[in-house]
Amino acid sequence: MLFLMNDAVLTLDTRSMSLPLEVQRFRSLSLAFVIELGQELFAEDPLLPHNNPEKAERLALLLAAKQPELNAALFVAPAAGCDPKEVSTRFCGLSFDVMAALWARQEEGALNPVTADREVWRRMAA
Repeated sequence: MLFLMNDAVLTLDTRSMSLPLEVQRFRSLSLAFVIELGQELFAEDPLLPHNNPEKAERLALLLAAKQPELNAALFVAPAAGCDPKEVSTRFCGLSFDVMAALWARQEEGALNPVTADREVWRRMAA
């Protein structure tokens, strides 16, 4: 499964979330709790998907497990070390075609914050 986190397309191994032990372990977590966890992680490291892709993948797996139609998340921290409440969030479900195009751009080295914003988040639109 592909998951866009900020400006990085992550490849998730969803098989690990179907193991009975893992399902039971994370069932009690709410989506709000998982989002708060993401805010804490991005407050520590605003470039999490690039600096620690494994941690970003685990966060993406939790988000997708809690909200299956979700396959893109944006966490924007104003600075490293900020209060987690200052980290803004956005989520969406992208079509297979859009996700495949983003993956191809990433493989070509052409996916960057500006491209991801234009294609998905549209935060910089004037």
